[in-house]
Amino acid sequence: MRAILLGATFLICSTLWGQNTGTIQGNAKDKNTEEPLAYAKVFVEGTQMGAITDFDGNYSFEVPVGTYTVVITINGYEPFKKFNIPVNSGNVETVNFELESVTQEIGPVEVVYDENKIAKTTDMITPLSVQKLTSVEIESNPGGNFDVSKVVQTLPGVGGSSGGAQRNDIIIRGGAPNENVYYLDGIEIPVLNHFQTQGSSGGAQGILNVSFIEDLKLSSSAFDARYDNALASTFVIKQRQGNREKLSGNARVGFTESVLTLEGPMGKKNDFLVSARTSYLDFLFTLIDLPIRPNFSDFQFKTTFRPNNKTTITALGLGAYDRFNFAATREDNNETEFLRRSLPFITQWNYTTGVAIKRRVEDGFWNLAISRNMFDNQLDQFEDARNGEEEFRNFLLESQEIENKFRFDYNKYVNGWKYSFGVMGQYVKYNSNLFNKVSGAVLDSAGNELVPAIIIENESAIEFFK
Repeated sequence: MRAILLGATFLICSTLWGQNTGTIQGNAKDKNTEEPLAYAKVFVEGTQMGAITDFDGNYSFEVPVGTYTVVITINGYEPFKKFNIPVNSGNVETVNFELESVTQEIGPVEVVYDENKIAKTTDMITPLSVQKLTSVEIESNPGGNFDVSKVVQTLPGVGGSSGGAQRNDIIIRGGAPNENVYYLDGIEIPVLNHFQTQGSSGGAQGILNVSFIEDLKLSSSAFDARYDNALASTFVIKQRQGNREKLSGNARVGFTESVLTLEGPMGKKNDFLVSARTSYLDFLFTLIDLPIRPNFSDFQFKTTFRPNNKTTITALGLGAYDRFNFAATREDNNETEFLRRSLPFITQWNYTTGVAIKRRVEDGFWNLAISRNMFDNQLDQFEDARNGEEEFRNFLLESQEIENKFRFDYNKYVNGWKYSFGVMGQYVKYNSNLFNKVSGAVLDSAGNELVPAIIIENESAIEFFK
């Protein structure tokens, strides 16, 4: 009996202890060559909690639940630290480091770090036109609502459209919203907002799951030549790794939407991230008797494969489905109800998927990215609100954009100089379909057609390489 009680007490204590700790893990590498940094010291500022990176630059250690500043130091590199790292019960928080080398004289070396220094404010590598945001800064931004575009609009030199909070248009130094280019782990993503205006980047709500983001770099000028088609700015978004220790996840139910996120290992060296979200704005607006019925859903995933210590293969994808229509309210009369139900409704869907391969070479690395993205925008209107019945269709406007992209770049860092070259190509296709019933047929009392219906129809398709 005593043994049973002791065993039960041990299990309870172990459970309580497990519920009050979390794990900080990550990787350290050279910023310019991508080489892993072995034997770097990673620790929580002001404590003895920490670990030493292994040969592949990885580290992991447990800490009590709380918010910490994590510091890394290694001989030959600038010390670096990241603030406000939250550690939750039983979860793994990934903190990766990219360090810049420093010139040192031969002789005794003392490693120190400046308590008030996060990174260089400006130099030839990080000019003033480059701004970076971490996931913690994005999530904690007041009014950002876990939306990347809304947070970016608060940065210096960045503005939004006159639509205010209803639009996520990003205007850099007076440039148009469609003059910005967005990259997610090396894959270009032309659509990152729900209810996006075709040909622009803005929309009412962001698609990206903020909890997947490790950091975001905005370059409003002097961006790399490999980021083609950028006239105003480039956004380089890096996603974090999945939990390589165990399967974990969370569910969030909000006032307007619900989100489910899962992550975990796929073997010893591989991991995955996946999330899905759906809104119930249409149900909410029905309760408060508004005539608009917006609704959206999206998904996002990332899988990382590491066949060896020099090669990383990343497969990712994201997509969205949006619908916007009008409905009658309780105060509408018959005429108003008929008008609302006869209004056009909008359906949009899009996806981006791709594979990126990164391989380290001597004093550098190369990237290969292959991707495909598609955007479909459709406007429908039916007679007498008989939606879906083709014989009662009055209007259809469907537009599609399909892009298949290939990109390769090679990067070397020798004696303080960085060399990059590469090649890219795109196969692009645009489809459009128009159906417009200008007027219906005029029939006599016997049902014979006196005047035929006037209908305008047009289909077009354009495809080219660039």
